[in-house]
Amino acid sequence: MGDLQLALILAAVSPAIGGVLIRGEKGTAKSTAVRALTEILPTVEVIEGCRFSCDPANPDPICPDGPHAAAANDSGAGVALRTTPGSHTVPAPDTSGEGSLPAAISRPARLVELPVGATEDRVLGSLHLERALSEGVTVYEPGLLAAAHRGLLYVDEVNLLHDHLVDVLLDAAAMGRATVERDGVSITHPARFVLVGTMNPEEGELRPQLLDRFGLTVDVVASRDPAVRVEVMRARLTYEADPTAFIGKYAGVQAELSERIVKAQSRLADVILTDAALRQIAEICASFDVDGMRADLVTARTAVAHAAWSGRTVVEVEDVRAAAKLALPHRKRRNPFDAPGLDDEQLEQAIQNSTPPDPDPEDDPEDDPDGGPDGAPDGGPDGGNPDGPDGTSPTDTDRAPNTDADHPDATQPPADAADPDKSDNAGSALPGPAPTGQVAASSEPYKARLLSVQSAGAGVAGRRSRALTEVGRVVGDRARVGRESGRPHLLATIRTAAPHQHARGRSGRGLAVRTSDVRLAVREGREGNLVLFCVDASGSMGTKKRMTEVKTAIVSLLLDAYQRRDTVGLVTFAGADATVALPPTGSVETAVRRLESLPTGGRTPLAEGLLKASDVLRIAAIRDPRRRPLLVLVTDGRATAGDKAFAKAKQAAGWLAQQGIASVVLDCEPHRGVRLGLAAELAADLGAEYLDLGEVAAGKLVRAVTERSAA
Repeated sequence: MGDLQLALILAAVSPAIGGVLIRGEKGTAKSTAVRALTEILPTVEVIEGCRFSCDPANPDPICPDGPHAAAANDSGAGVALRTTPGSHTVPAPDTSGEGSLPAAISRPARLVELPVGATEDRVLGSLHLERALSEGVTVYEPGLLAAAHRGLLYVDEVNLLHDHLVDVLLDAAAMGRATVERDGVSITHPARFVLVGTMNPEEGELRPQLLDRFGLTVDVVASRDPAVRVEVMRARLTYEADPTAFIGKYAGVQAELSERIVKAQSRLADVILTDAALRQIAEICASFDVDGMRADLVTARTAVAHAAWSGRTVVEVEDVRAAAKLALPHRKRRNPFDAPGLDDEQLEQAIQNSTPPDPDPEDDPEDDPDGGPDGAPDGGPDGGNPDGPDGTSPTDTDRAPNTDADHPDATQPPADAADPDKSDNAGSALPGPAPTGQVAASSEPYKARLLSVQSAGAGVAGRRSRALTEVGRVVGDRARVGRESGRPHLLATIRTAAPHQHARGRSGRGLAVRTSDVRLAVREGREGNLVLFCVDASGSMGTKKRMTEVKTAIVSLLLDAYQRRDTVGLVTFAGADATVALPPTGSVETAVRRLESLPTGGRTPLAEGLLKASDVLRIAAIRDPRRRPLLVLVTDGRATAGDKAFAKAKQAAGWLAQQGIASVVLDCEPHRGVRLGLAAELAADLGAEYLDLGEVAAGKLVRAVTERSAA
């Protein structure tokens, strides 16, 4: 937990770092640590009555509640400071004279939580609907971004945040302000906050754009040391028995920590970041091949904050090391399936390579007039050629004659003969079948075509299939069901209420609107689907090369699912039964790892695979009924397990079709020799879209197929 505590403290010392992302398994106190941070943060002074928490010493010129007066004037009057509950007392200058400034208050730092299911209106703010309809006035009601200004914005399970909310956060984090242009409201307000997010990687990764906006990242794992686990349990049980006494026990330590943060903040402007430290940071970031310049800037700001926290006024190597460990792990990933983290040995090597050597007095050339340690002008032992007396290098003289590299042993077989994959048969037209249990690796993934659910319906906002979602273009309106929340359709609401104004005794401005008049907007956009892969892992998949092509195609589709924010699952069938290799999850990385370790061999229980996929989809529909499924069956169509295996497979396919499950069949049958066409026949029974394995790549599709699949 040391890195987690340090990251949160450094973000508090210097909010310009850009926030903290905390990754870790469930039950590792991620949320507890974030909420505890507010207990040690300094209080914040704000102008009283300002809904956007403006600093009385520097009011924001774009504040919608402004203009605010300056923090000082010629008469010498200052800002009257009062306190809110939970804050310390701040002396208030006299404001009774002419030109006195608006009163200000000092309150605790604010932690604003952004729920995963929050609406865009709640995050950005929107028109105050009740006053607009009853009083006929346009009033802006601030959202969560306004409340988080000059504080912390905390998003639990940030990796599950809807894409439209991610876009809102990206804009606010990049610009330091939020802009609202909707429903007759046109407002820009300050929104500078420290973004803190927690997530469980098993439930899926973050979009790269949002991931890069977090200044620092920390991976948290539970200790496997029994002594540490005992201390955690003892502390928790003690707190539950008497919370007041437990908090009082650590009040002194909390106060010292808070005071140290204040001192570090005041020292921050005095810390010197030397040219040598800047050069070292640049070389370290370049050695890890990170994209853009944000990594360099965040590392520099973090190093300065670490120096201030450590009580130093000059950035040292230790500050750069600590900053790099927190700022670089999530920025060195080259593709979504790379494992996060930082290689400590690589970091130490980069620091060593970028650190200028200290001058050694013993190596002063004035002490060695002859120029070499042995008295030779060129450093050689004889004063001659530095490579040696005969002009050869030590490497040449040390090499033994007749090495294997120059004269291979005639009795030793060549490397290709020892490795069956490198023999002549490896690239032949008719290689042998893959043995049972053999694992084939995938090759470089490519851009995959779009597979989508063809029928329209309601779903979870995403990027794959057309559906009615919470975001998108307005295509109609509907009545509100019970106390259902959602963005209202203003024109439709007014149109519904207008005929009843006389009967309701309306007088003066505004409309007499009742709850039954409110109409909600119906929007059409893109949804995220549950993409369930049902993969044939039997011996009928043939050669290792063929299974490599299959895995590469699936990995490419998984990469597409990652980019479209889908949920994925994996069912495999081989031998006598089918197995759920991965239940539906948002972690595409886990699916890739399971797929890469998938062995092949045995008979082909195709019917069992389809039935197992049906069970997985049935359970998933109960847990998440709004996420529509897309079944991707990867097979050559052969069924060899049991009597009448193919007939049973056709029967299972027909049953799935009756359930209305959208599906796609990827035919893996080789093109050489006689093609049986069983996969195409199975696709007809499923009512599925049929694709040859080679058609997965987007660049190989004809225009007609592309337009039909994206419709």
